[in-house]
Amino acid sequence: MFPEYRDLISQLKATDHRFNRLFEQHNAVDQKVKNMESRIEPGTHEDIETLKKEKLLLKDQLYAILKKASGSA
Repeated sequence: MFPEYRDLISQLKATDHRFNRLFEQHNAVDQKVKNMESRIEPGTHEDIETLKKEKLLLKDQLYAILKKASGSA
């Protein structure tokens, strides 16, 4: 996710608690979606779609922080 910001992501994960929390939350939701799609975890199509929307919202929040931190905002 966001390869152009790889260094900044590492920096923010170490220094920005909110960014780190959102990043970890995004990864957890992503893994849950993958597990449900692979039928490792139970979940309906609606559950998966809801989680995908949550993941997208988290990604948007992460991107906004990255843009602001990089001076591109």
